[in-house]
Amino acid sequence: MGYKSQKIIAFFISIALAALILGLMFVRVWGDLHIAVGDIQYNYLIPALLFCTLSWLIRGYRYQKILNYLMIPAGLLFSTACVLLSQTINLIVPARLGDLVRVVPIHHDYQATVSQGLSSIIIERLFDVIIVAFFGLIAVVFIIDVPDWFVSVIAISLVVTGIGMLFILVSKEWKTTNKYLAFLLNMFTEIRAAALSRNAIMMLAATSTIIWIFEILVCYFVALMFQVIISFNLVLLAVVIGNLVKAVPITPGGIGTYEFALAATFELGKVPAATATIVSVVDHLIKNLITLIGGVASIAYFGTWVIPQIMGIVKEKLYQKETK
Repeated sequence: MGYKSQKIIAFFISIALAALILGLMFVRVWGDLHIAVGDIQYNYLIPALLFCTLSWLIRGYRYQKILNYLMIPAGLLFSTACVLLSQTINLIVPARLGDLVRVVPIHHDYQATVSQGLSSIIIERLFDVIIVAFFGLIAVVFIIDVPDWFVSVIAISLVVTGIGMLFILVSKEWKTTNKYLAFLLNMFTEIRAAALSRNAIMMLAATSTIIWIFEILVCYFVALMFQVIISFNLVLLAVVIGNLVKAVPITPGGIGTYEFALAATFELGKVPAATATIVSVVDHLIKNLITLIGGVASIAYFGTWVIPQIMGIVKEKLYQKETK
């Protein structure tokens, strides 16, 4: 089987896997769903939508500061559109390929290098994982009988991130004539300059904390919509585990895996399976719909030129020519 065929099969398998996970979750609780959705309190939908929208604006502000630290003078609207556009693509294609499309508008509008674009994404991801895992550690302290695999997911995330940070720090004196390693070392240099100063660390840590508090609040208000009496610590742990599992690019946008992890965590807190399922699905649905709306608006903001450029990247990554 050729490389091209393998890519196409992997693409459809990832979509099928997401549908299978969601399907199995609903089949398991189908008879009790009418109870879970029997008396929805729609007034809690407003703060859920508000905090979700605000989280994207903060993400845009954080990304603007990252680009500025990389000497790219982007504005807030531009940086927010970049984030929303890339996350919208991530809802469609697997393996988080949507992250790569940020390079397109950054280069188009500011002549930024590929290295700067990739460095900006790595910086964002590093602080996301660090803050999410830190929240997870806090939640674990206050919740009894947390499964070992929850702790393992949090610990592995911190260890992998720590190893990555260590490589970035110790590579300062490394030299190489290999062009690929030189490209990587240049990225590490950009990351150190942009993200590891005292002011940058404080700003990135603060904005990342706000972003994830808002993400947790969205889920908390969705739980209140379905009249679930649930502790904030349990919601915090659920969102942490959901996003750390989602970070493994098995399905597009983590659809299926995120909902499964959230529902499993809620059931740990004695939330009925049907209610846990519907809360996890609606939480992710709200977040994805806001993302999609923002992605469409971002395309309008950048202009029609961005579509062919993005499709070129996606096509190149998903449908590469067969190697000889």
